[in-house]
Amino acid sequence: MFGAVVVGIGTAGWVRIRDMLAPLSGSPAEKLAVRGFISRRSLDTQQGVSQISVEEAVSREDIHVAFICTDNISHEDSVRTFLQAGKHVCVEYPMTVSYKAAVELWDIAKEKGVILHEEHIELLTEDYKVLKREVQGKILQEGTLHFTGGALKPGFGFPAFSGIARLTWLVELFGELSVTAASMEENSGNYSKMTAKLLTSDNRPLTWIEERGPGLPRAKNINFQFESCTLTQIPPAPRGAVGLFMQDLIHFSAKLMGQVSPEELQREKIRILHCLELAEKIQQLCQN
Repeated sequence: MFGAVVVGIGTAGWVRIRDMLAPLSGSPAEKLAVRGFISRRSLDTQQGVSQISVEEAVSREDIHVAFICTDNISHEDSVRTFLQAGKHVCVEYPMTVSYKAAVELWDIAKEKGVILHEEHIELLTEDYKVLKREVQGKILQEGTLHFTGGALKPGFGFPAFSGIARLTWLVELFGELSVTAASMEENSGNYSKMTAKLLTSDNRPLTWIEERGPGLPRAKNINFQFESCTLTQIPPAPRGAVGLFMQDLIHFSAKLMGQVSPEELQREKIRILHCLELAEKIQQLCQN
């Protein structure tokens, strides 16, 4: 069994505890046992699980794994602390809000011989899977992905990082990308609109827009023009039988048990670092 601690008790942290207490039967997630949670606040037991300190978590021999579910800007410090203590880490995206820091964390994980896993439930959604099938084999001419959502709370980091799930979609759908331009509009009413101009490896233009503000509906709007057709909406898909966080938990657990090939681990690492590097470039262009 792998003993685990959950760091941060927001929605994601609460779900992580729930899923470890009731894992999918017959899945690798059954090998995880939650031993405690960590929070900046002083809390009662959560779902029967007790609060412990960071110091206790890093020193306990029956804790092998940390789930990092804190604010985005706090991820890096927590991940570093647990990796350096020789613990496996599962962190909600984005792992860091700096490309250089992410490279350092992967280096520590390699040196310590532990798994570093960045959650990407957006790649596990049924609508993404359907879209991936629709796009396969088609030749892109140009495309736009425009995300809208409510205003971001402090601690989420720059929109290129907080919205890295959308960037990950584009990289998974169309391969390696480069950034050619980026801009940011903001006003005092908590409204922001980031626009990034991207190119595929065969010089097809993509535009990624991340627009947030009070009252904006949470939605992904697409316009992908191919040689053969144009896709203007994400095909509707029924919800999967297994929850997204549970699917991610199973994937992470399979890594812990050595059931994921080194090639797949390397592919994932390359994609994650590529997306973080793109996000940083977008941020730099917006702030210049």
